[in-house]
Order: sequence, then C-alpha cells, then structure tokens
Amino acid sequence: MTDATSAPQGADAVRAAARQVFRDHLDLLTAGRVEEWAELFTEDGVLEFPYAPKGCTTRLAGRRDILGYIRNFPKAFRLTMTDVRIHETVDPSLVVAELKSEGVALETGRPYDQTYISVVETVGGRISRYVDHWNPLVAMEALGGGADDMIAAFGDA
Repeated sequence: MTDATSAPQGADAVRAAARQVFRDHLDLLTAGRVEEWAELFTEDGVLEFPYAPKGCTTRLAGRRDILGYIRNFPKAFRLTMTDVRIHETVDPSLVVAELKSEGVALETGRPYDQTYISVVETVGGRISRYVDHWNPLVAMEALGGGADDMIAAFGDA
C-alpha cells in the first residue's frame, strides 16, 4: 500500500486519541479526580484563560502548576457537562468543542451554569495546550459575586 492509504488511518488514530483525552478531561474533572485529570496534560502542558478577569490566573505552564490551580475545584463546584459538540478540524490532533455545564457552587448553593468553547491541542494522546473560553462573571456570581471569591475557589497557583 502507499503512504496515502496509511496516512488517513494515522490521522484517524490521532483524531480518536485527541477526542478521547478531551472526553477523559470532562469525566475526570466532573468526578473531582484532579490528580488524574492533571496527568492528561503533557509535562510542559499549558492551560490558558483568555477571558480571566484582572487578578485571576490567565496562563499556567507545567503539570504541577496546572494541578495546583485546579486542586480545590471539586471543593468549590459540583457539575455535569452537557451539550458537548466536538467540531471537525483539519488538524487531527486539535479538538474544538462547545459545551455547557449545569452545576452548583458548593459554598453558596448558587447555580453554576456555564457555556464553554474549548480549543485543545494534543500530542501523543495528551493535552499540550488547552485554551478555555468561558464567562468568569458566571463563576464570580456563583461563588459570591467578586473576583476574590473566584480566586479563593482555586488552588495555590
């Protein structure tokens, strides 16, 4: 067979691995299994929040910092992910998804119903870069109303 025949199979395998790691991310995060969740990232993985308010983390680099940031998430929120739509991309290692969460901020009892657009780059079945587009105002309201409440809800990063 020619390389052209094997290339789509290789791309299909890369695409399947990228989509699976994205699904694993959703499952582990909502289950509160943050150590396992952080292991989905490459050692030098990056997590970015382009809409983070002033004073909040906008970029984390490295698995240790990512885990430090997300460590308290399960203590702050209980949620499920809904309406997950993964879009076809030219790059099989790239996942672009739209999704929503339905949940609650545990300390306040307020709803945490969020809309996300996720842009996830993968390498070898792990997340190398995750750009998380979400509305921080929803999180602030759920946690008490201010950026300080949101900052306190996350780990030590």
